Amino acid sequence: MNKLEFWYEFASPYSYFSMMRIETLAAAANVEVHYQPFLLGPLFKEFGWETSPFKIYAEKGENFFRDIEREAEFYGLPSIKILDEFPQPGLAAARVALVGMKEGWGVEFSKAIYKRQFQDGLETKNKENVLEVLKALNIENAETVLEKANGDDNKSHLREIMEVAKKKKIYGAPSFIVGDELFWGNDRLERAISYCK
Repeated sequence: MNKLEFWYEFASPYSYFSMMRIETLAAAANVEVHYQPFLLGPLFKEFGWETSPFKIYAEKGENFFRDIEREAEFYGLPSIKILDEFPQPGLAAARVALVGMKEGWGVEFSKAIYKRQFQDGLETKNKENVLEVLKALNIENAETVLEKANGDDNKSHLREIMEVAKKKKIYGAPSFIVGDELFWGNDRLERAISYCK
């Protein structure tokens, strides 16, 4: 079975669209998915940006908000909700997702975080928000999970992942990697799966 790396950021609506679609598409194509949460913020800072380019460039931002409305409708997803604080910081969720990937519930957790933010319009930015998601999923010892997520080993692991992202020249989310090939954007998901085959 061929392998597809799926790099996603919890602040990204386009990553949300891909998360809602990738499992079914990959299974139909007999492609194995490696789910990799990461952070765009540190990469943006290296580009000289303090926030999302959709907030820096007014015209891009205006089109962005309309585009994600269209995309949600196109994929048959609930009308997308954008919180007043956008983008939502994804650090707390990313740290917990890394723990979840090791323990077998990371994908389920990631979907739940995306639904909470973009379908329910609820905050996902801090550990209290994340704890609510863990408890809603009936993840055992949710408080212990948070401790692991904020432990030195897990923090170091996330920093290592960010170094890998730089080496792979990832600059946006979602990104899909097949071998040495990088595909960027939700609209490249099918192309990445096809290339993987």
